[in-house]
Amino acid sequence: MRKLSAKWVPYCLNADQKRQQCQSSEQLSEFFRRDPNDFLSRLVTMDETWLYQYDTETKQQSMEWRHSGSPRPKKFRVQKSAGKVLASMFWDQDGILIDYLPKGRTINAEYYSSLLVKLKHILNEKSRGKITKGVLFLHDNAPVHRALATQTKLAYLGFQCFDHPPYSPDLDPSDNHLFPGLKKTIESSQFFDRGGGHCCRGDMVGRTTF
Repeated sequence: MRKLSAKWVPYCLNADQKRQQCQSSEQLSEFFRRDPNDFLSRLVTMDETWLYQYDTETKQQSMEWRHSGSPRPKKFRVQKSAGKVLASMFWDQDGILIDYLPKGRTINAEYYSSLLVKLKHILNEKSRGKITKGVLFLHDNAPVHRALATQTKLAYLGFQCFDHPPYSPDLDPSDNHLFPGLKKTIESSQFFDRGGGHCCRGDMVGRTTF
C-alpha cells in the first residue's frame, strides 16, 4: 500500500460537458482529415490576456550560479503593478497579431467586431490562400464572443467557427502555449506607457500589433 495525493483538475465536468468536449475534438479531427495540407494554414486562434506594466521575475528566472558552500539567495515577494492593459491576440502558424485595449474602453461586441474586420483585411492582403478556402476560427466562450452581433459579423466575414465547449483550455491552447512564453519574456521589465489604443497593420509573421 502507498499513500497518493489527489490529482488536481481545473473543473468537475458532468457527462454532458464531457460529451461536448469529445464532439468538438472530433470536429477538429474531421476537418484535419478532409484537408490535412491546408488545415493549419487556415486556422486562426484568438484569446485575451492581461499584461501588467510591471511583473516580477519568477523564482526560476532569478536563479544564480553559486558554489556548494554559498548561502542561498533571498527573493522578496513583490506585487504586480496596478497598471495593466488587456491584449487581444490573434495567432496562426505564421505568427501573432496583438491589439491593446485603449484606456477607458471595454471589450464589447462592437469593439470585438471591429477587430475581426481588421483581421479579415490583413488576411486578404497577406494570406490570400486562407481567404480562398475560408478561415477556420477558434475562440472561447466569452460573452462578447457569443454575442449575437459578433456571430452576425463572423458569418458576414465568412469565418467558420469551431465549437468550444465549456471549460476546455485544451481546445484553446493560448493559456498553455502562447501566453506563458510571451509573459516570461517581459517579466521584470517596467513599462511606463500602457500602449492602449496603439494600432498598426502588419502581416502575421513575428509579433506585430494592428
